[in-house]
Amino acid sequence: MRPAAASLQSGVRNMPLSEVYAVASKDIVFESFDGEAVVLDLSTGRYFGFSDSGSKVWQALSSGVGTEALILSAAGAAMVGADALEAFIARLVELGLLAPSSATPLPPPDDLPAALAAASEPLDVSVHDDLADLITVDPIHEVEEPLGWPAVKQVP
Repeated sequence: MRPAAASLQSGVRNMPLSEVYAVASKDIVFESFDGEAVVLDLSTGRYFGFSDSGSKVWQALSSGVGTEALILSAAGAAMVGADALEAFIARLVELGLLAPSSATPLPPPDDLPAALAAASEPLDVSVHDDLADLITVDPIHEVEEPLGWPAVKQVP
């Protein structure tokens, strides 16, 4: 894999945090594999990988957990300080993955403080564009559940 850009070193710091964030667009899709989040932007073909702590924070933010509750959940975590969390959220917004939301913030999952405390890597997101041309040339198709894809048209 060839990272196109990496990390939090973008210079976006001390921005005011929204209380809650949401996935920025319907083109942002994600899945968790054994606790590791993988995010794909279908509009650009870029995909994103996260450190172990970054995966936990992404999962919380993308599900509507409020930032204040997230900061409190991270209080005992060596790898997730308030400043690092602020920079990480700013980076996710800068990358177009998250956007401020007016939704009511949700509480964090009960296991989040322990998961963040157990994290062995600092907050990080890596950006990869090595498959961008392939993904944007042959996008994921909308599929009708009963028909599948490709759907064979019935001739009258």
